[in-house]
Parts: sequence; C-alpha cells; structure tokens
Amino acid sequence: MRTELRAARETDLAQVVPLLYESAGAMYDRYAGGRRYALRVLERGFARPGTNASAEVVTVASLDGRVAAAMAAFPVDELPARARSFLRLTLRSIPPWRIPGCLRLYWSGLRAPPAPPGSSLYVDAIATEPALRRRGAASALLDEAERKARELGLPAVALDTALDNHAARALYLERGFEEVAYRPAGRGLPGFVALVREL
Repeated sequence: MRTELRAARETDLAQVVPLLYESAGAMYDRYAGGRRYALRVLERGFARPGTNASAEVVTVASLDGRVAAAMAAFPVDELPARARSFLRLTLRSIPPWRIPGCLRLYWSGLRAPPAPPGSSLYVDAIATEPALRRRGAASALLDEAERKARELGLPAVALDTALDNHAARALYLERGFEEVAYRPAGRGLPGFVALVREL
C-alpha cells in the first residue's frame, strides 16, 4: 500500500473527526459529556479555524486513496489560544448542565500532561483507523511533523500520551522520541508521559 500525505479538507470531516476522537476518546467523553457531544464539538472545531482540531492544522495520511490516519499539529506557542477557542466552542455546543464538569476538566486537563517544550511543534492528536494500523500511516505522519517543525525553524517535535498506552509509546520511541517527563494519574485523570524528538 502507498501512503500519501495531504492537508485536511473540509470534505474530510466524516473520516477525520472520528480519528481525532479516537486519539483521546475517553477524555473527550468526559470533557463534552459523552461521545455524541464530543463528536459534535470536534466536528465544529474541525470546521472552524483557530482551534486545536481545525482542518488547518490537520494532516491526513491515505493508503490507496482511503483515509487511514490523521494528525493535528501546530507550534506549541499556539496551544493556549487554540485550546481556549476549542473551549468556547465546546461551551456553546453542550447542554448547560454539562458546563461545570467541562470547565473542571479543562482546567485540570491543562495541568495533567507535562508541559511540552516552548519551542517545538506540538502533536495534539494522532490516530490511525484500527483496520489500517501497522501499515506506516502513523510513522509517515510523524515524519511530516518533523518536516513541518524544520520548515518553521522549530528544534523539536513534542507530544504526550497516556502512561498505559504502551503501543503508542513503543511507536514513538521507535521513531526517535525520548520520554522526558511523567505525570502520575490523579484527580480522576490518567497518567501521562511527555515525549520529545530533538531535530
């Protein structure tokens, strides 16, 4: 199978949004109040510039013309503004009784993963269709993240994942990332590990 990379298009919404959700489904469910609301928020975030799920920051990997994987990545200094934009969108998209829980998770979630290095390209989400895993799509996206970081003059690519996501951690280590910080589980949130690949 041949892997092709391209920028996401608005017409990719139906294929990309479930992948963005897959990257952290349990957290999105808690944040938005369930899968239905989480997918609605991600759909709106994908369609709106300036969020951490916007089509403008998503790269798609296709295998023989089929969307196989997606990655949302941007310079880490854009993270606060993109996260706030996503929060505002969420608050307009969920029922009012879900708002207190959403805000609690937003504020605790900001501190849950270790902070990425200030001068890096941050991979906010990356996921592959389950039936198309282990065919190189995620590796191609990580190579693209490295290329983008170099293009922007950034010296590193950073990401984080759950401590218990052993498959993802193994992939990242194989791709040259180093585990640089850990945050144990607590306050109802899973443990996280931060990874960095210096360029």
